[in-house]
Amino acid sequence: MNNNQRFDITSTLQAMKAVVTTGVGGYERLEYKDVPMPKLNAGEVLIEVLAAGVNNTEINTRLGWYSDSVTTSTEQASDHEVDDIADGGWNELTPFPFIQGTDCCGRVVKTSSNQFDSLIGCRVLVRACMRSNGFDSFENRWMGSDFDGAFAQYVVVPASEVFKIDCDWSDVELATIPCAYGTAENMVHRASVTSADTVLVTGASGGVGSAVVQLVKRRGAKVIALSSASKFDHLQQLGVDQILERGSNLTQLLGDRSVDVAFDNVAGEGFGSILKVLKPGGRYASSGAIAGPLVALDMRHFYLKDLNLIGCTAWDEAVFPNLISYIERGEIKPLVAGTFDLKDMAQAQQLFLEKNHFGNFVLVPSAD
Repeated sequence: MNNNQRFDITSTLQAMKAVVTTGVGGYERLEYKDVPMPKLNAGEVLIEVLAAGVNNTEINTRLGWYSDSVTTSTEQASDHEVDDIADGGWNELTPFPFIQGTDCCGRVVKTSSNQFDSLIGCRVLVRACMRSNGFDSFENRWMGSDFDGAFAQYVVVPASEVFKIDCDWSDVELATIPCAYGTAENMVHRASVTSADTVLVTGASGGVGSAVVQLVKRRGAKVIALSSASKFDHLQQLGVDQILERGSNLTQLLGDRSVDVAFDNVAGEGFGSILKVLKPGGRYASSGAIAGPLVALDMRHFYLKDLNLIGCTAWDEAVFPNLISYIERGEIKPLVAGTFDLKDMAQAQQLFLEKNHFGNFVLVPSAD
């Protein structure tokens, strides 16, 4: 019996359990049910999902938050009824109904070609951001946003986006990595952080923020974290050099022109003060706007200080291989806030929006 026969437990399965997001709206749009097993196309592999992380992006997509017509924070948007929004996904059109889930730790159980058989039986992470036209193009497709993702017992992905991992982390711990840490590493990579930099991280207790803290510290930079007071102890354990409470007067506490790099996924009303504390030639990088997407930009702070504003969505080629190496060398650590059964995804998202946790929530599919 070859490996393909030994691990292909799916040949007789006609259906699997999944959470299907049926459209823009509230938690009623999340339906846990039987769906057909996904079919393999050329160049793809079938993965048994062992654990799947929960991210802000799944909530944003369900709410249609990426549409230009939405101007509030994710938290505010979740408190109001929403109408169908055609352009509410990352790439404008969201393929409702579909299976969300950007983070996947899984095991390869079937391949579309013998050339990928070395992956069968391997525990893997999936690179969720896929640069289908090559890394010279910023066009990108996201698992769990542009096509079916990991909130299911099985998922099909291109073999090129599957990365073997050799470490002693649990499946749940590995499932915290792809979206949050991939996004964070992309920001840190794009901003070219070095040990000489002083770095400001807003929303430092969130999934991406806490990942940025770790990834910047491993480069030897000084880290100033902005967070709610209740999360200070957690951040101190990550080795931050200075912690400021959310809403602080940055100019008063840090001084003008005191920061080399700012990583800001909060935006909202605090945006302008961040530009004030950046040094001439400073770098501002963002991959989100949880406090609100519309900001007040004083162009004088931008051009008189020769600032670099860096938008970060499409992951650069080095990002995911970097993360795999950091994990295998023990240079970063997972932050698990809680584990839920896949069928309890709505509960996980509700707790996620309360913002009382530190780290990531993870869903685990049931065996039945």
